[in-house]
Amino acid sequence: MLPSLIQDSKTLIVKVGSSLVTNNGEGLDQSAIAAWAAQISVLVQGGKQVALVSSGAVAEGMQRLGWKKRPVEINELQAAAAVGQMGLVQMYEQCFAKHGLHTAQLLLTHEDLADRKRYLNARSTLRTLLDLKVIPIINENDTVVTEEIRFGDNDTLGALVANLIEADALIILTDQQGLYSADPRKDPNATFIQHETAGNPRLEEMAGGAGSAVGTGGMLTKILAAKRAAHSGAHTVIASGREPRVLERLSAGEAIGTHLKAVQMKTIAKKQWLADHLRLGGQLVLDDGAVAVLSKEGKSLLPIGVVEVRGQFERGDVVACVDLRGIEVARGIVNYHANEVQRIKRRPSHEIANILGYVEENELIHRDNLVLV
Repeated sequence: MLPSLIQDSKTLIVKVGSSLVTNNGEGLDQSAIAAWAAQISVLVQGGKQVALVSSGAVAEGMQRLGWKKRPVEINELQAAAAVGQMGLVQMYEQCFAKHGLHTAQLLLTHEDLADRKRYLNARSTLRTLLDLKVIPIINENDTVVTEEIRFGDNDTLGALVANLIEADALIILTDQQGLYSADPRKDPNATFIQHETAGNPRLEEMAGGAGSAVGTGGMLTKILAAKRAAHSGAHTVIASGREPRVLERLSAGEAIGTHLKAVQMKTIAKKQWLADHLRLGGQLVLDDGAVAVLSKEGKSLLPIGVVEVRGQFERGDVVACVDLRGIEVARGIVNYHANEVQRIKRRPSHEIANILGYVEENELIHRDNLVLV
């Protein structure tokens, strides 16, 4: 038996579906939420960082409003989400507080992650919360979305968050044991799939439609989420949220559920993306010392090593780093706007705050966001 993909993962995205959170639409399942909080606290104590993507706001709102059928009109979904979000967050806060952990609410839309500045701000916020051992409770911002910008399901949101913070793994907890070759509720010959490669087209052919009247995601959305998460090197596990101590057992190495392995390692996937980036926002001309630090010591690029700024680029753009002869030595994601780099070049990092009035990052390009060429 192959081991769990979670055992050596440090940063995890855990997604729980509506049917689990609300006990199939009957209202918030406090015992289930308390169990996940207890398990996540064990993972955090063991050195892992965990962000929780939780469905359930709309379903809880439906229950509070007495609606038996999930609405299709956006304004009704927004109303249900606004009502249900109150109870959902309160429940998570109470359950995690019993283990001495703080929680934070993050509501995201597709627009937040499509806009580069908002994308970077969301990433910085999430990483800071995780460093503080705060558990982010993430949901789609159903109260403000329109049909054009909805994620449509929290499986996709979970994958996007995994990409956002470059998580090691995405755990999708569902009401099924994992992925089968066909719907086991309809086909008695369906076989269980324990290990497969994320993005294998065969998986999409097997998957069916949405599984319940409460949630919006079926196995297809989970398979597509795994495919998306693999783009940044994150593995995916699809497992039953009703399995006793499922998160702890996965973390201990037990191969529960379906494990969809990312083909590329996280660092390789990101480096390849940077190396292949064709649309460069501009250039930073570096002195010989900065070139040596990047190429020989593998360190981050600091403002003091930049002698010239070429082009107009935004924070989050990919820029080329060239030496004094104009030869490209590296490229990476820059943390400041071109005009800001003009002001802080040739200056030590501790002067950034005095010059700009704030500090986004101490580095112009962090070593994790830089690749030699």
